Amino acid sequence: MTVFSLSDIVTITHGKLLSDNAVFVKYPLTDSRRISSPSDSVFFALAGVRQDGHSYINDVYQAGVRCFIVKKGFDEWLNYPDAAFVAVDDTLKALQQLAAFKRSRFLSTVIGITGSNGKTIVKEWLYQVLSLKRSVVRSPRSYNSQIGVPLSLWLLDNNYQAAIIEAGISQPGEMTRLHDMIKPNLGILTHIGPPHQENFISLEHKISEKIKLFRNCRYLVYGMDDLRVHRAVSVSPLLTQTRLITWSAKNKKADLLVDISRRESETVLDAVFDGKRFAVTVPFKDNASVENCITVICAALALGCTVEWISAGIQHLTPVAMRLEMKKARNNCTLINDSYNNDIGSLSIAIDYLFQQNQHLGKVIILSDVLQSGIPEKKLYGEIAAMLRSRPVSGFIGIGPQISQYRSLFTGNCSFYRDTSDFIRSAGQRFSNSAILIKGSRVFEFERIVSLLEEKNHRTVLEIDLSSLVHNLNYFRGLLKPETRVMVMVKALSYGSGTHEIAGILQFSHVDFLGVAFTDEGVTLRKANIHLPVIVMNPDPAGFELLTEYSLEPEIFDLTLLREFISFLRSRGIKNYPVHIKLDTGMHRLGFSEPESGDLIQILKADNTVVVRSVFSHLAASDDPAFDAFTRTQIADFANRTSNMISALGYPVLRHILNSAGVERFPDAQFDMVRLGIGLYGISAVDPSRLQQVSTLKSYLSQIRYLAAGETVGYGRRGLLTRDSVIAVVPIGYADGLNRRLGNGNGCLLVNGMPAPIIGNVCMDMCMIDITGIPAETGDEVIVFGRRQPLSVVAGWLDTIPYEVLTSIPERVKRVYYQE
Repeated sequence: MTVFSLSDIVTITHGKLLSDNAVFVKYPLTDSRRISSPSDSVFFALAGVRQDGHSYINDVYQAGVRCFIVKKGFDEWLNYPDAAFVAVDDTLKALQQLAAFKRSRFLSTVIGITGSNGKTIVKEWLYQVLSLKRSVVRSPRSYNSQIGVPLSLWLLDNNYQAAIIEAGISQPGEMTRLHDMIKPNLGILTHIGPPHQENFISLEHKISEKIKLFRNCRYLVYGMDDLRVHRAVSVSPLLTQTRLITWSAKNKKADLLVDISRRESETVLDAVFDGKRFAVTVPFKDNASVENCITVICAALALGCTVEWISAGIQHLTPVAMRLEMKKARNNCTLINDSYNNDIGSLSIAIDYLFQQNQHLGKVIILSDVLQSGIPEKKLYGEIAAMLRSRPVSGFIGIGPQISQYRSLFTGNCSFYRDTSDFIRSAGQRFSNSAILIKGSRVFEFERIVSLLEEKNHRTVLEIDLSSLVHNLNYFRGLLKPETRVMVMVKALSYGSGTHEIAGILQFSHVDFLGVAFTDEGVTLRKANIHLPVIVMNPDPAGFELLTEYSLEPEIFDLTLLREFISFLRSRGIKNYPVHIKLDTGMHRLGFSEPESGDLIQILKADNTVVVRSVFSHLAASDDPAFDAFTRTQIADFANRTSNMISALGYPVLRHILNSAGVERFPDAQFDMVRLGIGLYGISAVDPSRLQQVSTLKSYLSQIRYLAAGETVGYGRRGLLTRDSVIAVVPIGYADGLNRRLGNGNGCLLVNGMPAPIIGNVCMDMCMIDITGIPAETGDEVIVFGRRQPLSVVAGWLDTIPYEVLTSIPERVKRVYYQE
């Protein structure tokens, strides 16, 4: 791995050395929360719209980092005399310049991949194929942005024989900077579709921007059946010196001509390339996977791989787990499953995620041999051991002959096993109160360990995509002024999605406040090491002791509650306790009315027992244009009353009235803070396409039967068949949150992307669906709601709101959390 000296950094970035130190760095840091090797790292103080890395320099310094790249004009470097600082015009550009330097020193082939869909899948599958005979490095997960690409390029090392780098853009102009870093020898263009279309004039415009990655590329691989892509590539002046290598299922002029034959559980590709015929069996049936496989085959052929090599790799392709999976484990543990790939780059990312799990003091890592790394074994495991020494890991388990051979490099509470069966025979260890990271190469079958340790095995699960939740949070933040604070409601198990799991990612994302309904919900968060301010919206006087013990902040909505709380505080000798005052401006649920304002202010000013931290109100119909006049009346009333209150109190108080819909529709009423709720889960009052579905409720087909016309299905014989039908049983019922009103054809479940109506009554633990005409097998996945069948659609069938659907899913349904 390249080691940069200070003089190297100054020369490459054209920076100015502010303070010197004998520092040599190996690793880049862009996030103060993800520090694994502080003594060998350089921190880039990146500035964003809402966050500025310069604000976190002290935190990074306290963690042991002694090398910083900052923007010119940053004078606080004088406070850190033993650290090295380099000042540059643009810290992001400096990161990219150093990454470009690393790329320039890489002597092997660099493969650059872009597209709208499939680029991460193609990257991972091409890696699986090439790794059979070559040492390959690739971008971790979806590291394809202006920050992700340089972090990926930092992994380049001449021990590798090839590098696969993914590039993604969301607006014009971005690809030029990515190209200047990656400079691929071979390019791959995957499927082009709607994602990130909002910043481009047309699909053709987006294609023209994406192909800027391939300027001066020696080869470009793409499918020519998309005529818009083929036309754009064919006429691009950037590609006049590029050899185009095409594939097609239709056009005989393609370099790789493919005939596609689908069978029961696989697809056979009869292909012709360079005049030679061959066949490859693909272990997938869906169109997207088959198209991605063909792209991989075409790229591998362009790289000189033999048909036998490619065929062996394609036959053993595995589905790509692009996300870390988190679920509850036995003995009050949390399991982080990343047991589908294993390399040193993704290990660092996974360990970062492990140490975000503040609900557990214990941190355990189960790691297999790292195969085909291209790094000499002793050096590889030495680097891993050093990575672990820099973190307070409470237990480490190494599985595999290689890592066991180098056990002497590891310190602390470590144990080693020859293989997975050996570990399981040892009773699988006994863990309690710990976050457990499981990371291994697929051949080690770590899914057996996951099955051993996980708490619930009910295959009906609610999947929560934490990356999508953060995406939605950032969408709403993009509508706010930089100074506007954000409060997120996490009451009712975060709308059915979880407690500390959701609160933890929100805390990591620097929201300002959390809101819960009841005191015990707030106590649960505190016990999970959530330290953000937490507002309790319905405080019970019986819980005041717990409320103050755990530093929770009550909503005060009437004079009786205010007097009771002040009396309690006085009895405990507590002063200046923060409270949040609720005003009724038209919702007529909770809150102080206008006539009560005088008494309210008089009590608040009487002494210093309580201090008002915020004053707020609820909009009754911010999502409905029919009531916009009423909403504006509420906002005006709130502005007037709060101005009078703050003037009377004589000190600053935060004000907030907007909910998710209000943020989108009334951005002029942001005041000091906004409250986000259902919007974080993908529900928009304006443009649902800008948000991502966070939750997916899924089950599977447990049985399939063939019934004749005239037969009935389910209780009460309500499901009368009017034709010969194929009926499947799904183990999800009303006890799992599947509303009974969806039965008898009132709702559908998705099977292999196709709607299957629920037939007959929904039972307690299962339901029956009509899958006539749908290719399906026992064990196939069934979607109740998710990206392809949004939550709002199911709510519409029930004539209710998404809140009710989400919060009706009981705890017996296992929650599984994912994060890219």
